[in-house]
Formats: sequence, structure tokens, C-alpha cells
Amino acid sequence: MAAKLKKGDKVVVLAGKDKGKQGEITRVMPQDNKAIVDGVNIALRHTRQSQTSQGGRVPKAMPIDLSNLALMDKNGKATRVGFRMEGDQKVRFAKTTGDVI
Repeated sequence: MAAKLKKGDKVVVLAGKDKGKQGEITRVMPQDNKAIVDGVNIALRHTRQSQTSQGGRVPKAMPIDLSNLALMDKNGKATRVGFRMEGDQKVRFAKTTGDVI
């Protein structure tokens, strides 16, 4: 099955504590059905000081379920993703506008 959301896509969060926030996907984990989005689902991790890094509370983006994310179209609204053939190539398109992603 082709991936509806890929690395680099601009997405909006549909559910959870970060509902309505927008960001860019930095990593997708299809085996876990999760993705990491910049600025969304931030958790504080406590790290010990080492010779190379300062210790303390470090914010870290945690994975969020793909079902809670929706792709943003060119108008900045959430849209579903469809697939169609253009010539001999399979492309993703936004269902709201019909534009190829």
C-alpha cells in the first residue's frame, strides 16, 4: 500500500492535546503506524550532563499516530489523500482541491 503521508509533508493534528497545531513530518515509522512532527507532541526528557553536552530538561518530539494527522492543502486546510494514475505514474492528490501533491 502506498504511503499517504511522507517525510516533508505539511500536516495538521486532528485529535489529542495538540489538536489544531501544524508542522512538518520529520520521520515516518510505517511499522508502528506513527510519525514524528516538528513542534507537535513535545515531551521533556531529563538528561545527565556529559563532557560534550549540557544536562537538564531537553524538549523532544515524540511519535504521534498517523490517524491523528491530516495533510494540509494549498489553502491551509486539512484534506484527505487520494491516488490516481497520470500517464504511467501513480501520484498523490488532495481530495479537497484535486491538486497533485
